[in-house]
Amino acid sequence: MASPITALAAFAVVVVVCAALFWPRLGVVSRVRRILHLSERVLLEDALKHVHTCERIGRTCTLDSVAGRLEVSTARAAHLLTRLGERDLVHNGADGPVLTEAGRESALRLVRTHRLWERYLADRTNVPAGEWHEEAERMEHRMSEEDVARLASSLGHPAWDPHGDPIPSARGELPSIERLTLAGAVPGSTVEVVHLEDEPREIFDALLDEGLDLGSRVEVRARTESAVEIASMGRTWSIDPVVARNVTVRALPEGVSADAPVRSLADIAPGDAARVVGISPKCQGSQRRRLLDLGVVRGTSIEAAFRSAGGDPIAYRIRGALIALRREQAEWIRVEAA
Repeated sequence: MASPITALAAFAVVVVVCAALFWPRLGVVSRVRRILHLSERVLLEDALKHVHTCERIGRTCTLDSVAGRLEVSTARAAHLLTRLGERDLVHNGADGPVLTEAGRESALRLVRTHRLWERYLADRTNVPAGEWHEEAERMEHRMSEEDVARLASSLGHPAWDPHGDPIPSARGELPSIERLTLAGAVPGSTVEVVHLEDEPREIFDALLDEGLDLGSRVEVRARTESAVEIASMGRTWSIDPVVARNVTVRALPEGVSADAPVRSLADIAPGDAARVVGISPKCQGSQRRRLLDLGVVRGTSIEAAFRSAGGDPIAYRIRGALIALRREQAEWIRVEAA
């Protein structure tokens, strides 16, 4: 027969175990429930965003496409769409799920958060470009509207993310963008890169390795089923059509050269002025933040003042201030004739 002390000790152990399991908010059961709830909410929001993406690019959203995008079974995808329908965020159209007005507003809030966070990562951190999308995928589910408003304000309410995608306004306004891809550009034409697709990451990394970034101008020399041949700044090379389909471009007027007027700031001679087109995505973290703080943003006029005795760095006049930039830094800044 157990002694009173042994029974009391056993009872204490049971109490401790029950507390650890069922204590409100801090117990294991409570934590598991929160994780499961969060996972369900994340999947619902990702499904909603997928329906929005399909609508935006003119693609039919299907049960299979939702399941494939979220990497879940079709049964789970059907459950998620049913839940979204119960919340009046989607309804079943003739060809598949369609966003309601409330659903579109919710999807745009997610898109706004995602793109603002990518802008933050590009401008204020040292996170590699290939990791921006994945990081933003996590944060878009965690930030409140107040958090997003503060982030937008701290960044100066940017209109574009670092990939060239428009950032929805706080009121849900989203400008339309051109949908011509590098793979569909007419041979003989000159185009300017306005967007680089960041999914999947392997494709985005390939685009960066090819030396393409926002503002790049290239001449489309030829196009076959196996390659798109382009030329720029005295260089000619070929890109895989799959990669080229992930580059959105705008056609430039006939006669515009891929070698001009866009150049790097390092190519501007002392005494000449140029206008900023953009900053290369290769420039990240504190370096990028410094340039932005100096006012090196699209449309800013910069004058090359004079070179140092050794030729590097070079003094530039930006918004009334004289600053020195090394050649490596100046090469990150893309400019056109002022």
